[in-house]
Amino acid sequence: MRHTLRARVTAVAGLAIGAAIIGGLLLMYVLQMNSVRRVIDGQLRAYAGQIAESGRNGAWPDPLPPSGFDPNAQSQVLAADGHVLAATETLAGMPPLYTLPARGHSPVRQPAADGRIPGDVRVVAVRAVVAGRPVTIVTGTPSGMLRMITEDFAHRMMLGVPVILALAVGTVWLVVGRALRRVEQIRRAVTDITSADLAQRVPEPECQDEVGKLARTMNDMLARLDQAARRQRRFVADASHELRSPLAAIRTTLEVGLAYPDRAPWPEIAEQAAVQAQRLEILIQQLLVLAKADDRRLGVCCKPVDLAGLLDGIRATTPAAARAGVRIDLRTDSGLVVPGDPTHLERMLRNVVDNAVRYAGSDVVVTGVASADAVRVDVDDDGPGIPVADRERVFGRFVRLDESRERGTGNAGLGLAIAREIAGMHRGRICVADSPAGGARVTIVLPRSGGVGAVGGAGTAGGVGRSRGVGGTRGVGGTGS
Repeated sequence: MRHTLRARVTAVAGLAIGAAIIGGLLLMYVLQMNSVRRVIDGQLRAYAGQIAESGRNGAWPDPLPPSGFDPNAQSQVLAADGHVLAATETLAGMPPLYTLPARGHSPVRQPAADGRIPGDVRVVAVRAVVAGRPVTIVTGTPSGMLRMITEDFAHRMMLGVPVILALAVGTVWLVVGRALRRVEQIRRAVTDITSADLAQRVPEPECQDEVGKLARTMNDMLARLDQAARRQRRFVADASHELRSPLAAIRTTLEVGLAYPDRAPWPEIAEQAAVQAQRLEILIQQLLVLAKADDRRLGVCCKPVDLAGLLDGIRATTPAAARAGVRIDLRTDSGLVVPGDPTHLERMLRNVVDNAVRYAGSDVVVTGVASADAVRVDVDDDGPGIPVADRERVFGRFVRLDESRERGTGNAGLGLAIAREIAGMHRGRICVADSPAGGARVTIVLPRSGGVGAVGGAGTAGGVGRSRGVGGTRGVGGTGS
């Protein structure tokens, strides 16, 4: 049977309170009993002193005088050989009822006491020298007070503990129920929230206790989920639009050719269809890379990678530069080696260089500098640059600062999205600033130690961290390599 949290907390608290009450009462009982025993023993020792004083002239009174502290106290005076020298009136003529061992401190009950002295007596034996003779004075009294205390304690335990425990359990039940009422309100509110409507929020109590913190944490989580869902829907809509554009172009071109099969320029139609198919393939590759990065499933390896060699290969195989007439000037130091995945690092550098070529007027300068702990690559162009307000926004997926131009170039705005994901994956950072050439400068910094980190992780401290929608500068497309 599954019990509610309220019932479990009440049960545990009830057991704890019951154990504490019983433990406290037992402690009080032990302390009280010890205190009474000390008082009785003190009275018996005082009585023994009184008896010793009565026989100081060498003759013991017959019978011994009664106690001035306890009228029920009785006594015997024993000689060194153990025989009785004197006794109180009720013990007159009786053999020794208790003796004190030679090296002992506690009196030992003798067989003669059976049937004459009840078992619940408190006995004290004191050694003394009276009139030059060593004697043992044994005093005792019925321990009725101890018995009364024990009975009173048992009575209070049987009556008081259940009542106190019931009150404590009831109080805990009410307090826990009142505390959990707000949690139940939060649970019902969360139950009513669906994935289709993440704008709702749970009620936040004004108090600053744990329940209030839970409500605020839930609302923060719902806000993040709502934001993520909005980004996902926007991403899906943008991706659908981008995928539909080349497909529509291919279909339109083929339909025109099929409508006039005898007069259609089939070589041109095939070339246009191939261009759009290539655009579609690049877009699908980019989307797959970002999807894997979001799911932290972007396969990587870690080995030394020469960035200078990658940049030289990118310069030699960048068709956009030849078409636009843009010159790529490569200036790199020796020893631009970092640990990482060569395929992903090449994709990152190619996307950044292609972006610079797309917007450059005539020159793109790629500078690689190695330091003791990092490698820095600056890609400068002499294009229009990027306004300061847009330098972080351009890292959003499908972001284009010039929509008309980007649609024409077939750029989906995903190149720098992939670049930043890869930089973060390699524990590096990527950011945008002004270029000395007048355009934009994209800076990539990669550590020379540490290797590959968590896929899709944030950039290192001091640089641009991972944005919530990583994307390309000014509609960065890249080759999708």
